[in-house]
This record gives sequence, C-alpha cells and structure tokens, in this order.
Amino acid sequence: MREAWVALAGLSAVFLFEMLDNSILNVALPTIGRELHASTIALQWATGAYTVAFGGLMLVFGATADRFGRRRIMLIGLVLLGAASLATAVVTTAEQLIAVRAVMGVAAAMTTPGAMALAFRLFAEDSLRVRATTLISTVGLVGLAIGPTVGGFVLAIAPWQVLLLVNVPIAVLAISGVRTGIAEDEAADLHRDPVDVLGAVLGTATIVLALVAPTLFVNEGTGSWAPWTATAAAAVGAVLFLLRERSARHPLLDLKLVADPLVSSGLAYKAAAGLATAGLGYMVTLQLQLAWGWTPGLAAIGMLPQVVVLVAAGPFVNPFVERVGGGRAAWLGAAAVVFGLAVYGLLSSFGYVWVAIALVLVAAGMRVVGVVAAVNVLRGLPKNRISIGAALTDTATEVTSGVGIAVSGTILAALFTGDIATSNWSKQQAAGFQEAVTVAGLVLTVAAAALVGWGILRTRSATDGRASTTVADATGE
Repeated sequence: MREAWVALAGLSAVFLFEMLDNSILNVALPTIGRELHASTIALQWATGAYTVAFGGLMLVFGATADRFGRRRIMLIGLVLLGAASLATAVVTTAEQLIAVRAVMGVAAAMTTPGAMALAFRLFAEDSLRVRATTLISTVGLVGLAIGPTVGGFVLAIAPWQVLLLVNVPIAVLAISGVRTGIAEDEAADLHRDPVDVLGAVLGTATIVLALVAPTLFVNEGTGSWAPWTATAAAAVGAVLFLLRERSARHPLLDLKLVADPLVSSGLAYKAAAGLATAGLGYMVTLQLQLAWGWTPGLAAIGMLPQVVVLVAAGPFVNPFVERVGGGRAAWLGAAAVVFGLAVYGLLSSFGYVWVAIALVLVAAGMRVVGVVAAVNVLRGLPKNRISIGAALTDTATEVTSGVGIAVSGTILAALFTGDIATSNWSKQQAAGFQEAVTVAGLVLTVAAAALVGWGILRTRSATDGRASTTVADATGE
C-alpha cells in the first residue's frame, strides 16, 4: 500500500470529484437560479444532465477502456473534466451550465469505473484490493460529507463558479498520480474485439430512459403519460439490448460473464444497497422537514449518523472482511441494509431514535457492500473485462437509486392528499404521510430483500462450484 501511494492518491482524487461535485453544487442552486434567472426545471437539469450522462455512458466507456486501455481513457477523461470545469468561469446562462454539467458527466463516466479497475489491477491479493478500494471510497465520502459545508462557506465570500472550478486542481492531482504511479495497460490485459456499436446505442438509451423515468414520476405524477412512456421505452430498450447481446458475436456486455455467481451476486448486493440508500435518504429528508417541521440545518444534523458511519467505518471494513470472508461479508452487509430499511418502515413513527438506528444500519451495510461486492464482481471477470465490470456495478447502483426515489415518491403522491410543501397539515394529511412512509419503506424492504436473497443463492452456487472443483481435483476426475 505504501509503495502505491502515488497511484492511490490519484485514484482517490477521481472518486473525490465524483462525490464532491454534486453535493457541493446543490448548495449553490438557489444562488445559481437567481443569477442566471433559471427556472426550477432548468436547475433540476443542471444536476440531472450530469447524472444522466454519467449513468448512461459508463458501460460504453467501460467497454472502451477494456479495449483501448484503462489508463489512457482515464487520462482523457480527466483532461475533459478539467476543461469543462474551466468553462464554468464563462457560463452566463442556464443552458450553458447544463451543457457544462453534461460534459462533466461524460468525464465522470470515463474516469469513475476506471478508478476501481485500476485499483484492482494494482494488487494481486484480494485483501490489498479491499484496503485500496476502502481508502479510495473513504476519501470520496469525506468529500460528500464536507461538500455542503464547504460550499456554504465559499458562497459567503466568492461567486458560485468557484465551486466548480475546484475540480481543476483535483483533476490536476489525479492526472499527476495516475501518470506517475500507474503503468500503461499491458496488451495481454486488454482485448481487441470489434466495438458493438448497436449494443452500445441500445444500452445507453435504456439506461438514460431508466434514469429519466424516476424523475418524471416524482415531478409529473403517476397520472401523467410521460413517466409511463419513459418506463415502457426503457423496458423495450432493455429487451432489445439483451437480445442483441445474446446474438452478437462480440457483444458489448457478455451475458455469460454476468451470469458468473460472483458477478451476479455482487451486482444484486450493490443494487439492493442503492435501492435502500436512495429511498431511505429521500423519505427521511421529507419526514424531518415536512412532517416534523425541522429546519434544513437541523435536518442536516439529523442525517449526521449516516454520514459519520460512512466515513468512520472505513478502517473496520478490511478486518471485518478478513474475519468472515469476502462472500459472507458481502451478504451480511446487504442484510444490514435490508434490516435498517425495515426498521425505518416499521418504527420511524415512534421517534427520531428509530430513524437514526435505520440510518446507521443502512450506512454500515452499504459501507461493506460498496467495497466487497465491487471487488467480488471484478474477481469473477477476466482481466480484459474488469473496466466494464466496474462500470456495471456503478450503473446498477445509479439505476436502482433512481428506482428507490421513484417508488417512494410515487407511493407518497398516491397516499398524501393536497400540497405536501404546505405547512399546518391536517390530521388526515399527517396520517397519509406516515402511511406512505411505512408502505414505501416496506415495499423497498421487500424488493431489497429479494435482491439480497438472490445474491445469497448465487454466492452459494459459487461456493458449491469451487468445492466441486476441489473434490474433482483431489480425486483426479
């Protein structure tokens, strides 16, 4: 680990950008709206453009990195990030800001999966891979935690553009660390398969629609045609993508590799964590501020148990994994996420202490799952496919996070009558809100539990397969 500190510093800077960027920008949205005369929809797309570009293009750039070199794609993405961040200085309209954010999303799609793939490539031992991934993610989570506070202080003394210009020195640090500390990819660790253009188009379109649909459900409501159309189009796109990948001679995503027990179980755990974390965060934020009347500042303090656990649990991840094993650690972490979500759904009406317990359980579980499940996915893939594997884990988290928010928002819209943003709710409205929180919490619990159950079954398949191989080798069969 000490010998690789330059490389780890560069890769940590990449993840710091991903975590810091959106959290620090959200604080500035009211200021941006006033100065650029931006509408609510425009402000939403200032963050949404980044998310859609990031989530939609990760698979494509993951596959590209496996073919042309992870280090090379990483460096190109970092240069693009620095250039887009510099362009913020001359932004004068909301449309220009949306364009800049979309380019930043493209840069993030080029760099984020590569950070995990390159960290995995640095070490041959799984224990060191877990430690390296934990370190990188901890740096990013610190950025997520301090982003809003730092952003608030910066806005008090400087223009909002400074918040995005901070990406420039981060990009420079990352470029320096990656160029100095990481060697170029060896030809044996890459592949030269032709690019699956049709698969790339279908996969990107499907993911983009899947990311846009949840936002439409929350904003337009279940009575609008737009979210249902986007959902149906995403489902059709997914079917067409799967058919293409099954029939293509050189698919963008080899479905046989995804079916590997280590890969499929890791993706299931990551999906469960994304679903639970996003849904819980959305519901708790609304409950603290709207149902309980907490100020935004007090609500931020109320979310601190989650932030503290995410940041402070880093040093404990590797000892825990070494003690119980990677497979068991992954499903135990995923089970903690499900249990925490169940606690919230069943007991949040009895006071904040139960909300805090739910936040702690979900954060602790996610901290383990985020590292171990991702490493397990890459362990189950050939060396020339680890970038698309890392992209797949991030994409699973992005999509299920959107689904978690959409499910929560849709149930809330169905069970709450009137304008939720008004104060002085009636008893009927208060009861409707609590019913919606309970129903949404339990629906997400069941969905996350199903994913975890599937992951456990796949993990056992992997264990049984290894045991059978060992017996066969021992008997000479």
